[in-house]
Amino acid sequence: MSDFDDIIGRYIASWNERDPQRRRAAIDQLWTEDATYTDPLADVAGRGAIDGMIAAVQGQFPDFDFRLGQPVDAHHHIGRFTWELGPEGGEAVVAGFDVAVLDDTGRIKSVLGFLDKVPAA
Repeated sequence: MSDFDDIIGRYIASWNERDPQRRRAAIDQLWTEDATYTDPLADVAGRGAIDGMIAAVQGQFPDFDFRLGQPVDAHHHIGRFTWELGPEGGEAVVAGFDVAVLDDTGRIKSVLGFLDKVPAA
């Protein structure tokens, strides 16, 4: 379980990394080459597309950070966790629930995301 905690900790950190080169390096280490990410607003495949999606979210919420909600719950190669997005020390404006699937080497091969709280349009 501690391996999964570390992986999800690095996953959350990659969403907060604002330097494009460091973010991409983190993605390359964390995700498989053909990884996929799917949530109600995005469906992307490959590290480049995942990087672009994260950059777009950062552009939409430039002063907000992601943080882990409740502890990671994992078994086999599957982990689920909640997350929040909001200003540092402030109330989350977006919250969700993700399921991550790892390959045999411990890299993320897919994330399926669900949005539980979103700002009004």
